[in-house]
Amino acid sequence: MRPVTDGSRVRLTFLGAAREVTGSCYLVETPDARFIVDCGMFQGGGNPGRRNRARFGFDPRGLDFVLLTHAHIDHSGLLPRLAAQGYTGPVYATPATCDLLQVMLVDAAHVQEKEAEWKSKSRARHRTAAEPLYTGAHALRALKLLQPVEYGATLEPHPAVRCVFRDAGHILGSAIIEAEVAAKGRKRKIVFSGDIGQSLRPLVRDPARVTEADALLVESTYGNRLHKSLDDTVRELEEAIGETISRKGGNVVVPAFAVGRTQELLYLLAELHRAGRLPRMDIYVDSPMALKATEVTLRHTRILDPEAAELLRWLRGNRAGPRIRFVQDLEESIGLHRVKSGALIISASGMCDAGRIKHHLRHNLARPECAILITGFQAANTLGRRIVDGAKEVRIFGIPVAVRARVYTIGGLSAHADQRGLLAWLGHFKRAPAHTFVVHGESGTADIFAAAVRKELKWRGVTVPQPRDRVEI
Repeated sequence: MRPVTDGSRVRLTFLGAAREVTGSCYLVETPDARFIVDCGMFQGGGNPGRRNRARFGFDPRGLDFVLLTHAHIDHSGLLPRLAAQGYTGPVYATPATCDLLQVMLVDAAHVQEKEAEWKSKSRARHRTAAEPLYTGAHALRALKLLQPVEYGATLEPHPAVRCVFRDAGHILGSAIIEAEVAAKGRKRKIVFSGDIGQSLRPLVRDPARVTEADALLVESTYGNRLHKSLDDTVRELEEAIGETISRKGGNVVVPAFAVGRTQELLYLLAELHRAGRLPRMDIYVDSPMALKATEVTLRHTRILDPEAAELLRWLRGNRAGPRIRFVQDLEESIGLHRVKSGALIISASGMCDAGRIKHHLRHNLARPECAILITGFQAANTLGRRIVDGAKEVRIFGIPVAVRARVYTIGGLSAHADQRGLLAWLGHFKRAPAHTFVVHGESGTADIFAAAVRKELKWRGVTVPQPRDRVEI
């Protein structure tokens, strides 16, 4: 099926991450080409299971290609489903993103299969089996479609489209995508910000500057607030760990995304250890995927921040470094439940809704001598969001658990730029794009950021699209 747009117009459809943070997916159509940018999974509120199983807003077999900003599941997690429904074309992403997806999509498929298995057992008496969203075979099929693209290289995935991937400074391999789209001899430049990282952060480099666009899609995850400085954030991290480990004699539990956040935390913990600012403790990374993602990071040191690369060299050659143990098998993970003090446990998922972190919360959340460090965005209706919002009790595996541990929200560790950072990135544009679409933020947050762009930068044509909106540019 060919694109339906007539004349020289280019049509853009917002299929996800419109007035919400997750489910990133944008359909671009011209008279000659049809492609999507991102194919992300919905997470958190709004019945994500139903939405992830819904039909795509396009025929997968009619796409010419796919562009991917980065590896986080809310941007990539439905690629196996896309492949399962007949898409066989290329998926273009940076080399580091391609490597991370080898880990993440297989893991995501495993989670889907295990959840379906659990649901099938619970339905056994009704003799109905649950089907996984997708399988490991579907994930492998999607991985075969990946085509690596270096930062700064010109990609021509179609005669009517030219693209360049720029470093977004969000996680390893994350990209801002500049797409020049031709329709009937007329060209438009559409820029997809992906997730924009904070400047002067450890591990990854600063976001690349973009200066021109006819249409811009810009994220707004933290568009309504300001983060603490890195120095203040590190001091807060140091105080939270010292208070819990040294004075209260408890454990510190850190829900963290296996890709990006875990590696940044390890960097900061190593820096604090090298400076003699941490008490004696054991650091456990209880996430098989985090180990694999860390190994991928070590293969891509050339695109890391130079200071991060230097610290990695120090860690490799210094036996006096911090005691870090990557926990792999399930028995060892269960054994951590018997550790009552002196441990810092980093585990996925970052929003506390799946994975081993739920077990560690169950065993530490009710203990007043322990601490929970929330270091990333918590989507609406997730377990992590309920904890951040001050719930006195939460349910984990159907069991009520009191919240007595101290909860620290360390927003300065976010991999997303705050309002000031986003406005600074937009400030590099030589002139306002004709169309600026504020996406990838909860509804109220996106509205606040759009108003800030209009006020601070004096830009016109700034809108917050609704889900499934279609616009022509």
